[in-house]
Amino acid sequence: MKTSKEYVERIGKLKDNVHMGGKKIKRLEDPSIRKGINVIAATFDLALEKKYEDLFTARSHLSGEKIHRLAHIHQSPQDMMKKVQMTRLLCREVGGCVQRCMGADEMNALSNVSYQMDKDLGTHYHERYLKYLKHFQENDLILNTCMTDVKGDRRLRPHQQADPDLYLRIVKKNSDGIIVRGAKAHTGNSAYADEHFVLPTRGMSEKDKDYAVAFAVPADTEGVTLINHTAAPLTEKKMENPWSSRFNVTHSVTVFDDVFVPWERVFLCGEWQYAGELTRQFATYHRQSYCGCKPATTDVLIGAAALVAEFNGTDRAAHIRSKIADLITVAEMVYSCGIASAVNGKKMNSGTYFPDVTACNAGKYYAGTTIHHEYEIVQDIAGGLCATIPGEEEYFNPVTGKYMRKYLMGPADKDVEERIKCFYFIEDLTVSRTAGFWAAAAVHGGGSPDMEKKAILADYDLTEHMRIAKKLAGIIK
Repeated sequence: MKTSKEYVERIGKLKDNVHMGGKKIKRLEDPSIRKGINVIAATFDLALEKKYEDLFTARSHLSGEKIHRLAHIHQSPQDMMKKVQMTRLLCREVGGCVQRCMGADEMNALSNVSYQMDKDLGTHYHERYLKYLKHFQENDLILNTCMTDVKGDRRLRPHQQADPDLYLRIVKKNSDGIIVRGAKAHTGNSAYADEHFVLPTRGMSEKDKDYAVAFAVPADTEGVTLINHTAAPLTEKKMENPWSSRFNVTHSVTVFDDVFVPWERVFLCGEWQYAGELTRQFATYHRQSYCGCKPATTDVLIGAAALVAEFNGTDRAAHIRSKIADLITVAEMVYSCGIASAVNGKKMNSGTYFPDVTACNAGKYYAGTTIHHEYEIVQDIAGGLCATIPGEEEYFNPVTGKYMRKYLMGPADKDVEERIKCFYFIEDLTVSRTAGFWAAAAVHGGGSPDMEKKAILADYDLTEHMRIAKKLAGIIK
């Protein structure tokens, strides 16, 4: 296991290939990237605390060594349950997504699919996978999952696009490896990850076989360019951005411009029949992770809502308590889906455990379709001041600050500065530039609601339910 200091030192040694604000930037010198690094650093720090050891660490099934749970391959339902519990705790600490679970989820999915390909086709992908897994675990690596292609005309399959590079593809093979070209969108933590791990974005047809590819490359590999986006506040504030000025995220369009990948880092290369299954399994594992992180986000909203109700003097009002109960219900429903998906999971041929598809997709669907209502509840309880409170410059201004302290009081037994800080926090959490990003990310991250519905319907046994209805209706005995 590594420390956050070792992780930051690794990121600082990467070659500059990140572009943001119209220029190439240095990772450790950019304040918005440092906020993302702070999130990842917390995952290292908490794992080294004795009180979290059982949740945050595991024993590698390869080496027997103690490793971070986010580098572990699930060996039991208990492993999957602990992942959800750990994720909820982690996300509470940083106020949102920890940006590291995707690497664990894709490594678990690849465990199953590479094993099955070797069994079915006589390939050697699982052997390569196990070697890479050892490297991943020993170095406690942070992976950037590159899954979603830019897609172009979404009516068309990959091979039908006007520009063949609108889905990432293999353009050449030789004895040493492959050369790939294309771009992946929405790649979170890409600017502060050790490696980019590419997965196919969908099921493929035989004509799409050049797009059926999975591989890993170091983050600063020649030909990789990160066109970065940040949701961090544009200016640093002492009070106005208490959360987003410490913890945040950046995403990029990650471009692969004729990037060479050696064979030992290639895990799918033209086997189009398995592209969809790899995509499906990654999505399932990731939606189970979501059943830990999204309840933590709601936990933060619950705390903010209860706190501002106290500062407004409305905390005992029945309608306020009812709204807070609605938030609690969302958190616990989604979390319960995560636990159920672990308990009802199954052991795959590889030996790796796989979560129940229906439970984790139901959890992700419910989370993605309630997030805007959750923001609405917090804003409703807070009142309009969460959107119109004057900036902190006015608070620190001797002319206007005295008026803010006088006229923004709540109950006499509550400190006015603490009340103002609470409103700044809710503004940061639900009204700000960062808040807008997270509201959209909660809907689409891990798959949009329609994709969860499709996954639920594809896996659910409707025939058995129809049999039950027929029997009760007297159609059959």
